Amino acid sequence: MKRLPVTKTPKVFVGGAFIRSESGRTLPVRDGAGALLGNVPQCTRKDLRNAVEAAAKAGPGWARRTAYNRGQILYRMGEMIEARAAELAESLEAGAAVAGTHGSNGARTGGKAGGSKAAAREVAATVDRLIYYAGWADKYEQVLGNVNPVASPHFNFTVTEPMGVIGVLAPEAPALLGLITLIAPVIVSGNTVVALVSEARPFPSILLGEMLATSDLPGGVVNLLTGFRKEMLPTFATHTHLRAISASATPEERKAIRTGAAESVKRTHFTEPELDWFGDEAQSLYAVRDFIEFKTTWHPIGA
Repeated sequence: MKRLPVTKTPKVFVGGAFIRSESGRTLPVRDGAGALLGNVPQCTRKDLRNAVEAAAKAGPGWARRTAYNRGQILYRMGEMIEARAAELAESLEAGAAVAGTHGSNGARTGGKAGGSKAAAREVAATVDRLIYYAGWADKYEQVLGNVNPVASPHFNFTVTEPMGVIGVLAPEAPALLGLITLIAPVIVSGNTVVALVSEARPFPSILLGEMLATSDLPGGVVNLLTGFRKEMLPTFATHTHLRAISASATPEERKAIRTGAAESVKRTHFTEPELDWFGDEAQSLYAVRDFIEFKTTWHPIGA
């Protein structure tokens, strides 16, 4: 008798655990041939609030980690993705992930993501992006911090501190590389993340969550949500415990985010529409600087 394969039961990764949406709603994910890959959770505003709580709980411990240790953990994340590169590439080649979904530019998504070479290139670029920021983990402080000359008998230091919980709105494409490009510079400095992944292609983030669960990353540092942007975006913008938003967004979405963020004086940062996610301009020390705060300390000389 022919054996039937065991179908994956996709769940989102929140607080170091795999959960279903509290609403019980799901979204069908299909491959390029139309075969059902699974049903991903359709997360709600309640799921977002729960994820923020998990991220806030994990924040102090993650911020206390040494910079060297955070760099090691990001490097380990790159290793995990490298080890499952073929599986991730297959997930990126799936067709229109959510039946009836339209991309952020209004175009209907469908077909393959450009073939195996393009998918393999995206996975390789994702690994390289993580290794890039892992290298900055114990170096950005020396570049962004400073010893300030002052006209008094004091030492004056400017040091960096993480902001706290950061909301991330990933681009529709590239689904995996875009997500990691926005997450990596945020967590390398000790922040935690609640991310809404690509609406059109959420399946790679499901696999990413499985890898994070077996990496050294503490639970709650990265929380991944799937669902409709139009439902989740207003809560991302207005949630008072989110200290900043990093987003790939349309002009209409940017306006909504800025309006909502103004109520809680939330920092916002948007990627440019013409950004080449594979290019060197997509990675920078300044992406780390965008989500840290600076503290100046005075200390009397001789004390």
